[in-house]
Amino acid sequence: YDIPIGKGHMYIKKDGTIYTFCTHKCRVATLVQKRNPRKVRWTALYGKE
Repeated sequence: YDIPIGKGHMYIKKDGTIYTFCTHKCRVATLVQKRNPRKVRWTALYGKE
């Protein structure tokens, strides 16, 4: 899943891990609510193990 240039948000953790999010909804679900992307239907990783 590609995010167009100039869109989305980039988040870099203190350990150097880079996260790229397409929307605020994706960022909050991953970082704040700590949801597993494999269990959320609207993510690209849904159903993959």
